[in-house]
Amino acid sequence: MRDLLPYLKLYKKHWLWLSMGILLALITVSASISLLTLSGWVLTISAISGLGMSIAYETFNYIVPMAIIRLLSVLRTIGRWTEKTITHDVTFKLLTELRVFFFRKISPLIPGNIYNLRNADLLNRLIADISAIDHIYIRLINPIIVGIFGITILSMFLFLFNKTIGLILGTILLLLLLIWPIIFYNLGKKNGNELAQCRTKLRIITLDWLQAYSELTLFGAEKKYRNTILYTQKNLSLKQFNNANFSGIAHGALILTSGLTLLLIVWVLINQEQILFLDPVYSIIIFSSIASFELLIPISGAFHFLGQTITSARRVNEIISDEPKIKFMNHMTKHSGHYSIQFKNVYFQYPNSNHQVLKNINLNIEDQQKIAIIGKTGSGKSTLLQLLFHYWIPQKGIISIANQPLALWNESQLRKTISVVSQRVHILNATLRDNLRIASPNIEDHKLLQILNDFFLEHLLEDKGLDTWLGNGGYDLSGGEKRRIDIIRSILHDAPILILDEPTEGLDKKTEKKVMKKLEYHFKLKTVIIITHRLIKLDKMDSVFLIEEGKITKYHSRSSLLKNKYS
Repeated sequence: MRDLLPYLKLYKKHWLWLSMGILLALITVSASISLLTLSGWVLTISAISGLGMSIAYETFNYIVPMAIIRLLSVLRTIGRWTEKTITHDVTFKLLTELRVFFFRKISPLIPGNIYNLRNADLLNRLIADISAIDHIYIRLINPIIVGIFGITILSMFLFLFNKTIGLILGTILLLLLLIWPIIFYNLGKKNGNELAQCRTKLRIITLDWLQAYSELTLFGAEKKYRNTILYTQKNLSLKQFNNANFSGIAHGALILTSGLTLLLIVWVLINQEQILFLDPVYSIIIFSSIASFELLIPISGAFHFLGQTITSARRVNEIISDEPKIKFMNHMTKHSGHYSIQFKNVYFQYPNSNHQVLKNINLNIEDQQKIAIIGKTGSGKSTLLQLLFHYWIPQKGIISIANQPLALWNESQLRKTISVVSQRVHILNATLRDNLRIASPNIEDHKLLQILNDFFLEHLLEDKGLDTWLGNGGYDLSGGEKRRIDIIRSILHDAPILILDEPTEGLDKKTEKKVMKKLEYHFKLKTVIIITHRLIKLDKMDSVFLIEEGKITKYHSRSSLLKNKYS
């Protein structure tokens, strides 16, 4: 249960609405119990009066109790609807806050702490595991509190009619409230744990299968992989079937216990020689005893899910409880204002690897200088950039921006200093306007229209203008269009350092030349690094660097590189 404590603290913010949900649930179940009890009492009086077994009830006024029955029926309906509305609304708000909480915790851990964690596993923790944690209030907290208060109120009510029955029923219900969760938690603990693990495995292998479908088909491994998915799906269905069985057993056992309790109460009344008298009051005891088990119905089928919830919480805690390996300064960095970049004797290798990716890198880029770094795939170009972003810490050497080591920079200040066009472009499920404003929230629409025209994306405006929907279900962007949107974002961000990682990937030669010409205009007063494996449009670069096998060599121009390397 300790694994759930970090998430229970988030409930404090919504304590009022959570309390209202509990109060409405208590009112609803009380109305339901009262409805059955009062209906049974009225029917008993009607039967006695109709059979002429008691003169006292022949003139009984049915109007008042029937009106109360109607009122209770309406109250139960309205109460149930209102309670469901409030509890589900606050649950969705909690779900949102849980995911935001998880994202805030995980952001500082990227990429160092989760380097070996697969994307599908991370996605499963963000979606399925967080959703499982979200069930704590509806399935556990709400039913238990309602059960405790409901049992107490009902026992006190019955105590007014028969002290023995009040004590017996109250004791039985409280014991069930305590014992039932323990029994079914332990019964479903192992299955719940396996279910959570199985769901994770299924998501991972399914995403792997989808992403690598072409390669798997090409090498004849697709069928084998698909069979693994089907086997895992079958195993997951079995675990879900076991969960349904536990739920059925819990409900069945509760009905059996309800019947046995009713027999015990009848036996006690007979033993007291009270039920033999034709007094409808005792029907109140009988019917309220039958209805009382409605307090335990939500609890009976909830606690076998607790094992799954705790496993999910533990999986999430494995990530968020970790300390970031990369530390930033809390205060703003004082620097020269001249955005030069220096790599001094930098060595780097990834965790759990013996391969030295970068070896004795010495690189000096002056303020507003434009340089290109060329190298084959896997030569270390992207790693060099990740070190500059302070995603990793080199084993040896110092990296500085504006004559300040990265270790002395504030994170938000560092992010504002660098604009990046990366190889992987993320398009949000949002409008074209929102996709661009992520880089500059306050930019005006006419400026967005202008820059879209500058980079030959005016055709995106033909239908709905800046309200054109992108992402899933929206305009299907080509690779080149995505690349240009990312370039526009980097320009709108307007940072003093601009890094372009394969900026013309996916563009035809004609568009490539036009885009590079536009870029040259926008990065006149910036420090620019272009990362590429192609010798394209490098004549305007102040220097060209070649990176091979983790080592870097400086050339003064594209022509000198061609002359020295390829002559």
